[in-house]
Amino acid sequence: MYVPNFPGPRVVVAFVPAGTTPQELASAGFSPGLMSAGLGGVPAQQTYLDIGQGNRVFDSLYEPSDLPPLGRGCRGLPAVERRAESAPAEIDPALLTDLLIRRGGVAVFASGASSCAFGLADGSGQGGGGNGSLDIVDSSVAEAAALRDRSRLVIAIERPPPETDRQLAIGIAGDGFDGNLTSDSTRLDGYVLSTDVAPTVLDFFGVPIPDEMSGQPIRSAGAVDAGAVESLGDRMALIAERRGPVIGLALLVWLLALGAIVAVARGGAAAREAVRTVALSVVYLPLVLLIGAALEPSRAVETALTIAIAPALAFVTLRLTRGYRALAIASAATVAACAIDVIAGSPLTALSLLGPNPGLGVRFYGIGNELESLLAVLVIAGTGSALAGFLPRLPRTRAAAAFLIVGVILAFVFAVGEFGADVGAAIVLPFGAAVAAAVIGAHGVRSTLLIVAAPVAAVGLLALIDLATGANSHLTRSVLDAGGLNQVAEVAQRRLELSAHSFARPIVYLFMPLVVAVAVLAYLGRDRLAAWLREVPAVRAGMAGALAAVLIGALANDSGALVIEIGAAYLTAFLGFAWAEY
Repeated sequence: MYVPNFPGPRVVVAFVPAGTTPQELASAGFSPGLMSAGLGGVPAQQTYLDIGQGNRVFDSLYEPSDLPPLGRGCRGLPAVERRAESAPAEIDPALLTDLLIRRGGVAVFASGASSCAFGLADGSGQGGGGNGSLDIVDSSVAEAAALRDRSRLVIAIERPPPETDRQLAIGIAGDGFDGNLTSDSTRLDGYVLSTDVAPTVLDFFGVPIPDEMSGQPIRSAGAVDAGAVESLGDRMALIAERRGPVIGLALLVWLLALGAIVAVARGGAAAREAVRTVALSVVYLPLVLLIGAALEPSRAVETALTIAIAPALAFVTLRLTRGYRALAIASAATVAACAIDVIAGSPLTALSLLGPNPGLGVRFYGIGNELESLLAVLVIAGTGSALAGFLPRLPRTRAAAAFLIVGVILAFVFAVGEFGADVGAAIVLPFGAAVAAAVIGAHGVRSTLLIVAAPVAAVGLLALIDLATGANSHLTRSVLDAGGLNQVAEVAQRRLELSAHSFARPIVYLFMPLVVAVAVLAYLGRDRLAAWLREVPAVRAGMAGALAAVLIGALANDSGALVIEIGAAYLTAFLGFAWAEY
């Protein structure tokens, strides 16, 4: 490893061998953490590019999506730059080095596999002026640790790609780094992004961080605890593989039990009570999964807890109260648990089996599409249940106002960047609330204007709040910083394309036919469904609003099939409860 001597303060970005662990970095004197290597699985060269440009998007948003090979002498760099220009974001592969050289008077030296990704030929250096240097090198952990004596800041990053489907180890040594690594991009202690490295280097040299960089400077928090970092990585690695089996087995057990009881009771009181219990169990499921995230148990224990606790909560609720009050209480408890956690920084939601799954590198706090789609039903249809159960004589105009107030408040919680950071919630919840308000209250042109204006106003308010607070939400990074109306349109077009592509995923072939079958049966039996809801107009309005929210959510998100499947499951649970109450 050769590191040239440049005058002034020095920062070293050292790529250490694959398989290096946070514990090894901590033992060598670094503040440890994990670093997201990219959005989904990406090649090593893409990780290097994301680090250098301080920004990243899905491979599917590039044209072409496959990364051109850079080759010896960086011959492929022009093709990589043309590919970057096609993305619906401001992507500049050599942004970090250009800013340091042109604005900071900093010399940049690069060697090894990463050099071309930073716009430099292997072993070459550029710039200078006495303001310091950035050295990008390949080294061992021991060599990187030894550089602390000659450098003000050393950033050691495990060489990509990771050996398994996990994050890369990262460690930083320097003034102010004496705990586990974190950043405002993730808000997770022990976890940062590849795009956070460039802002960290710029911040060190006092170079302003441009809007083109979506990352945030890395800092340390608390005390060094490599075990906690590795435990975080282990939990994130388990989310994807546990999500389907744990949730699927719980639902299967509940449905088999329900089927057996219905077959024996033949539609009698026991069958209706079983339907109520299973419906409430489905409503309580996200809350129970938060408990699993807190305990971080083994797969067998988490499965057993999920299967047992949700029906137990349902049973207790039905013993304490009856009718739509029970459904309202279950909905309120689950929504409140999710809201409180995201306001607290998402310590449990991020690691829940229904959380945003930060291991994929997409979202690290707040709610993801899974929670958004079910919360759309719990919030809107749950409000209708509360009105029917607790305020059945409330005038329709006030009921309409209640839908709007609840929808706006929870859109604020789940969409504002300081909390839930899900721009889809700013569209879905106000839209669903407006539809519910229109169904139960006003009619005609005023209703249409309300339905159209509610999500537009909510998104506008969200943008103002995020800009005023510097929350750096998904909306701010992806839309407001997109670089013009044409790129905003490109973002919308690409998201619609991704939503359409989501219907081609293999898992959709298993569940979407069931959704279609339920939808057909609901349409054929619409008169019967109307009869179940005729005496509870608030519930009918809430169901209509929830259905509208799910449908608009399928368009507003890049995983439309998932939104429809989860939304349909929760709508079916509410309909089942309505049948039991009829």
